[in-house]
Amino acid sequence: MDWFTFSPHLPITDPTWIFLLVLLIILFAPMLLNRLRIPHIIGMILAGVLIGEHGFNLLARDSSFELFGKVGLYYIMFLAGLEMDMADFKKNRVKVGVLGILTFLIPMLLGLAANMTLLGYGLLTSLLLASMYASHTLVAYPIVIRYGVSRQRSVSIAVGSTAVTDTLTLLVLAVVSGLFKEEASGLFWLWLLLKVVVLGAVILFLFPRIGRWFFRRYNDAVMQFIFVLAMVFLGAGLMELVGMEGILGAFLAGLVLNRLIPHVSPLMNHLEFVGNALFIPYFLIGVGMLIDVQVIVGPGNALVVAGVMIAIALGSKWIACWLVQKAYRMKALERKLMYGLSSARAAATLAAVLVGYRIVLPEGSRLLGEDVLNGTILMILVTCIVSSLVTEHAARKLALCEAHVDTQKPAGQPEKILIPIANPETIEELMNLALLIRDPKQADNLIALNVINDSNASEAQLRRGKRYLGQAAKITASASVSLERISRYDLNIASGIIHTAKEHRATDVIIGLHRKSTLVDSFFGLLAENLLKGLHREVLIAKFLMPLNTIRRIIVAVPPKAEYEAGFAKWVEQFCRIGNSLGCRVHFFADAQATTHLQSLIGQRHPQTRTGYTLLEDWDDLLLLTGQVNYDHLLVIVSARHGSISYNSSFEKLPSQLSRYFANNSLVVLYPDQVGEPTDLLSFSNPHTTDKVAHYEKVGLWFYRWLKKNNRTHELS
Repeated sequence: MDWFTFSPHLPITDPTWIFLLVLLIILFAPMLLNRLRIPHIIGMILAGVLIGEHGFNLLARDSSFELFGKVGLYYIMFLAGLEMDMADFKKNRVKVGVLGILTFLIPMLLGLAANMTLLGYGLLTSLLLASMYASHTLVAYPIVIRYGVSRQRSVSIAVGSTAVTDTLTLLVLAVVSGLFKEEASGLFWLWLLLKVVVLGAVILFLFPRIGRWFFRRYNDAVMQFIFVLAMVFLGAGLMELVGMEGILGAFLAGLVLNRLIPHVSPLMNHLEFVGNALFIPYFLIGVGMLIDVQVIVGPGNALVVAGVMIAIALGSKWIACWLVQKAYRMKALERKLMYGLSSARAAATLAAVLVGYRIVLPEGSRLLGEDVLNGTILMILVTCIVSSLVTEHAARKLALCEAHVDTQKPAGQPEKILIPIANPETIEELMNLALLIRDPKQADNLIALNVINDSNASEAQLRRGKRYLGQAAKITASASVSLERISRYDLNIASGIIHTAKEHRATDVIIGLHRKSTLVDSFFGLLAENLLKGLHREVLIAKFLMPLNTIRRIIVAVPPKAEYEAGFAKWVEQFCRIGNSLGCRVHFFADAQATTHLQSLIGQRHPQTRTGYTLLEDWDDLLLLTGQVNYDHLLVIVSARHGSISYNSSFEKLPSQLSRYFANNSLVVLYPDQVGEPTDLLSFSNPHTTDKVAHYEKVGLWFYRWLKKNNRTHELS
């Protein structure tokens, strides 16, 4: 009797054991690679070498590797386009364009000459091989994030140039591969160019509109994830349909969906998680299974090819960065940082070598042979190591310089954002707003609160509150952000929020806009009014009619003297952070003095933010904004509490103006930080009835006008 039916014959062909072995490699390889300080991308490829037919022959490269390999390749290119900072690209577009063109042309020209003279390859082989020298991947970008220098000019230029360089590289790849898919007639080049232009225009024009339409109507996480994948493969399929490589369509899909998928959103986390956990490792392991180690160490030219490839790849990028540094009089440290970020090869290089390896020439040989395939792996290994070392050294020195300059700045209070939740319909948008405005450098800075009224508490309310807190935690966990959950009893909701904010030293409170249930209800509601009286910290009252990631512009109305408030710099930074995450413009409407302060502050601390400024001469009438705020804009009203520096009587008309003229707009009403603490003591200098004084003034003014009108009538008679 056989207890086991497992066959020891190699290679393993059973799908269950194949998938299990791949998962074990994905699980345990990073543990070993971290100890050996080997980049994960190289480690996965080396694992594929070991288990492939040229290694221990544990697995056969079956159809699953073909399927997942193609998915992983598209996924790499899609994420490369999705993670581009389009705001940086537009801000430094001239420098970005110069560096992008130089980092493409110099490697192409030097590589073409070296490939034809030193390696003896033909024109098409040399051209495709040279395009692999030109492309680069931002393998070292997490290093600059870790050191906090991602806002530096040199980083923005290097990141933006990646879009230019990789796009040109992929076009070369598409043209070369297209020559072997169709007959190269006299009109081939014209027809090929026309198809690329038309299809590129279709993707750039239709995909964002389709995406915005879908995200506004469906907020289910699974549906959004499947929709994005469908758009990626639609772009890739359309590109293959016209004779191009699908990776170009996947890359363009990532670029056009960039603004709809913020980097701190749960959807972005889901996309990166699935890709990094399964598709991309599967692809890299499949690439490794193609490599024959004997070709590298054998009598062939693999080492010679690898040496030429590494020399051209590293040297040509250094020349391009040196020319940009001299042309724009940049510092040597900036050149070093640009070179470190632009010298690594990974995604596009692997795409190009696999495309060339799969193309079989009429005489039976491959366009890019095994020498080039194995030399490419060595080039990726060396360039990734060089890129990491150079970027690490430059980023550390730059961070030390910034730290020396900022020693005079006082340390700020740790950020704590409190989000009271009671309405299940607003939980998702309030949590997404908190994720966008939070400082990503600070951990454990989000608190979700559910307050139960002590006078009518019940077990049902407690269970419902815990369910709401769980829903909020699920949203933040999807974005890899921790959330502290608090459920408490109190005499009323407002006092529960105020007491929690004080106990946990909350710096910001985000609440949803009150919905009027009776005619006597105020616009903001009694809860918001009590919070403003009891808290001196920033309060944001939000109402969203569409998902945040579909907002196309942020309109900020700034009252006179707002720059003198204690929380001015903080709320400016928060909305610049939102604008950067959503990839949209932040347009300020303010008087001349406030505009000057805004331009100075944003220019110094947030130069990468796309901004616009319009003079708002008369704050008394917000009707001026009705022609500027569209349905897909977010209107932000910077208000003020009674007795603050920027407060004036025109704020009394704010509720009626918002309810009358901006009822169909998403809006945030912001009350910035105040100096000092609110007091509960009744005194002549700070009476509890301060908010009623304005009504007495109105009565007195009406009575004065009535007397004046009667006197004038009496005189005329």
